[in-house]
Amino acid sequence: MQGLRSMDKFIIIGPQGAGKGTQAQLLCSEFDFVHISIGDIFRWHMRHHTKLAARVTRIMNEGRLVPDEIVEEVVGKRLQEHDWNWGFVLDGFPRTRSQAEYLFENWNLDRAVYLDIPDDVVFDRVAIRAAVGEGSGFTKRADDNPAALRVRLGEFHGKTAPLLQLFHDKHMLVTVDANRPITEVYESIKEALDLCGPKGGK
Repeated sequence: MQGLRSMDKFIIIGPQGAGKGTQAQLLCSEFDFVHISIGDIFRWHMRHHTKLAARVTRIMNEGRLVPDEIVEEVVGKRLQEHDWNWGFVLDGFPRTRSQAEYLFENWNLDRAVYLDIPDDVVFDRVAIRAAVGEGSGFTKRADDNPAALRVRLGEFHGKTAPLLQLFHDKHMLVTVDANRPITEVYESIKEALDLCGPKGGK
């Protein structure tokens, strides 16, 4: 008789184009984790014109960043649904050290996977996405242009460095070379997370 599986709570981090969503979906498909994409949650609210969407739109129209309190509220509400029997893969949060500390205060996290990829490869991948659009499986962004991407990458690295240091200090950080084929990256992630066998047969 197989022993009981533990519950795994992972975070996946990386710049735009690193393949976070793809790798999260692969993990969830094989191990019955729940993929919690903060970007997907906010897009759902925008499509359905919810009160949250109105709040976020007003903030963005004023040229301000969505404050941590709102993002944490959304994440907390989603995680409190407890529909993740075997665990979850959190994609798009945390993005700052303060957001990470919010998670630590409320949930016991296991590992943070950083998909490491050179900026020039990010530019190439985003350029392909902008050219082919959604037909390739990518989601096209209105601001997928070199100038906007350069700004986003600069912000990403600036905010992510202290975040990665925090995970490193807590012995939670796993860094994976994401500049390889999807299947190779995925196998490296599974190995780094000690996930062996389908459905988490550890």
